[in-house]
Amino acid sequence: MKERTHLAQAIDRYKGLHKQLEDAVTLIELGEMEDDEDTIVEGENALRALRTDVQKAELESLLSGEADANDCYLAVNAGAGGTEAQDWANMLLRMYVRWAEAHGYKTEVVEESEGEEAGIKSATVKIMGHNAYGWLKTESGVHRLVRISPYDSAARRHTSFTSVWVYPVIDDTIDIEILDKDLKVDTYRASGAGGQHVNRTESAIRITHVPSGIVVACQAERSQHKNRDHAMKMLRARLYEAELRKREEAAQATEDAKSDIGWGHQIRSYVLQPYQMVKDLRTGVETSDTSGVLDGDLDPFMAAALAAKIQGGESRDEAAAG
Repeated sequence: MKERTHLAQAIDRYKGLHKQLEDAVTLIELGEMEDDEDTIVEGENALRALRTDVQKAELESLLSGEADANDCYLAVNAGAGGTEAQDWANMLLRMYVRWAEAHGYKTEVVEESEGEEAGIKSATVKIMGHNAYGWLKTESGVHRLVRISPYDSAARRHTSFTSVWVYPVIDDTIDIEILDKDLKVDTYRASGAGGQHVNRTESAIRITHVPSGIVVACQAERSQHKNRDHAMKMLRARLYEAELRKREEAAQATEDAKSDIGWGHQIRSYVLQPYQMVKDLRTGVETSDTSGVLDGDLDPFMAAALAAKIQGGESRDEAAAG
């Protein structure tokens, strides 16, 4: 049913774009026939706006994965490096929230662990909107920051690492078997935003799925029962995402699969000093507008990564056919 809905939406969108093209061309033809410069300009402006819409539709056509249309969870974890790394984790979290807001997506902080002096040790945010997972899935990996640390009195340059993990929110109808004997459940007092209540009761929940080693946590609700329910949904989503990855890895060469996952794989470098540059190490896309990127301007990186993923799959298919 969901696939039919998305197909119908795609057809309707194509028809809408085609209608806009016809209307714009008609305006220009009328303007030329009547020698009306204003009407010609109106038609040309409509064509320019249409070009932007077509480019966006072209990018979204790349989102054809099994769970691409779903909402998603985005988890940020600071690497080694204390305050500097924790501040970088907080900067990345802000970057993704800004990106989501710019695209009309809703966000909800599910779990947050504050840093010792500044920033965060970890956080998980739920991002809600059509194609949220499809866009953000290529952001999973290690993000590297190089800058003069504001926390270093000697003003030395520091390199910090933070990992980002993105996984889809899945439909309740998807069957993921989770056995109680495989779970370790811990309760604790929440930290971060939420007022005084979070520090008075052990309402936060942490669930460890022992066979896979996957750990999820939730402190968004006041009720321990609600937090457990939310955490179980997150666990089901993580296990589902892990299965999707297994399917994808099975279609790739072993070395390719190794390079796509794990803490050691850096996907992007953000250099703020001695020069300014953000460079994606997978696609080669780069920009000197570091402030724009940190404010959420990530579309060029996401689009290039999606296109590279599609092209890589086509190349493997051609090689297999040959």
